[in-house]
Amino acid sequence: MKTKTVHAKRIGPTLIPDRTRVLLRPFHPTTEDIARRIVGRVLALPEEEVARLLHLVLGEFEDRHESVEPQLRRRFAEVRRHLGGTPEPSPRRQALIGAYFTHEYSPESAALFNPSIVPHPDQSGVPEGALRFVLSLRATGEGHISSIAFRVGTISAHHRVTLKPLVPFVTEPEPVPNALYERDLFARKLDEAGVLDEYGRRMLGRLPEAFVLDDLRRVLASDRQQADPADAAADRAARGILLLAESNYDVHFSPGSRITQRILFPYTSSQSNGIEDARFVRFEDVDEGPTYYATYTAYDGRITLPQLLETRDFVHFKFSTLNGPAVQNKGMALFPRKVNGRYAMLSRQDDENILLMFSDNVRFWQTPELLVAPAEPWEFLKIGNCGSPIETEAGWLVLSHGVGAMRKYCLGAFLLDLDDPTRVIGRLREPLLAPNEAEREGYVPNVVYTCGALLHGRKLVIPYAMSDYATSFATVSLDELLGAME
Repeated sequence: MKTKTVHAKRIGPTLIPDRTRVLLRPFHPTTEDIARRIVGRVLALPEEEVARLLHLVLGEFEDRHESVEPQLRRRFAEVRRHLGGTPEPSPRRQALIGAYFTHEYSPESAALFNPSIVPHPDQSGVPEGALRFVLSLRATGEGHISSIAFRVGTISAHHRVTLKPLVPFVTEPEPVPNALYERDLFARKLDEAGVLDEYGRRMLGRLPEAFVLDDLRRVLASDRQQADPADAAADRAARGILLLAESNYDVHFSPGSRITQRILFPYTSSQSNGIEDARFVRFEDVDEGPTYYATYTAYDGRITLPQLLETRDFVHFKFSTLNGPAVQNKGMALFPRKVNGRYAMLSRQDDENILLMFSDNVRFWQTPELLVAPAEPWEFLKIGNCGSPIETEAGWLVLSHGVGAMRKYCLGAFLLDLDDPTRVIGRLREPLLAPNEAEREGYVPNVVYTCGALLHGRKLVIPYAMSDYATSFATVSLDELLGAME
């Protein structure tokens, strides 16, 4: 029997990295001694020279950022320790010192790729038959550090994609002060991480049922002051407890900022080299309403670790560690609702196959089972999901990526039973989208990839990355796609 084929249609537009979008980021001199000497040199300047130099800095950078001088003073506050016993400098000198410990960083100077797409939480004013969306992208800049950037656009009734023009300036969020931790949930995370020993239980016993990070720091500091300094095991346990707490945090943007201005830049040590490949999904909960979840990969330069991000409004974001033996490798993707009363997640544990797992808690994952293995030549090396499953009347539609000869990445698709997603009921035998001649050049050649698509009417809208450099869009008829499944 002849294999049925279907191919996605490229429709654009294409997004390329915008190097003019820059953040003010902390600059760290090589050593503390160098930092102290830099501060000393600025302190030795006459006040008139301080005023002149600050005027030059502000004149050069004020049209590239919002509120430059206040940001420089905040940076000064972070390096105030280098003053030693010197009296508090003038506000202008503080800002100038801050300028020597600040630099511009272009988060998407190298690449803007691996997109996912979800309906925008605000659909007011959208024309009939159209849909406003939020596009998340992996932005990569100097040092190959990845962060999450956003774009906003509209899919028309005729499935034309239009992106909203960017506004000047980009911004990072502020940490939410006094964000609460649930002691029982935190204890379970410690237990899953293997650090809930006698010491950990004793420390948790000194905390209230709901605590903030400063509470934990005070308890740990008090214990270490009274403990034997040679107790290396307790020191390791304390560091592990604090590291876990710092990896579970909340941030928020100014509500007056636009979504396209917002950048989620690495914040914790586990993310220090990147927040990679966020797979956003609009999750429907019958009791609590919609929440946007994103699974992403935290990378510290050595270890990759799947983690969870959640938001309701793209203003306030909660970062959480995922726990359990099934939390490993890359490419976890959450189903958009519970299945038979449980959360469901796709994953790839072995760098080869797609697995499926279920859980009663979205942050804990235990036992995955094999779902799909490589079958066709274009996916002989490995396969993985390309975002969260999409619910259709025929089943759960899953976009996949397959890696074949010459490490060429193509997009495919398969279908799972709605009530029992452990059953694969259809699969494409030929790629849905493969890199063409215009798409095969980039940071990683011969790749098309996506972290999530969107069903609009009877069309599947697929934002996709081209060779780890830029991003474009394609569509395919849902009916044709389902009809080509074998």
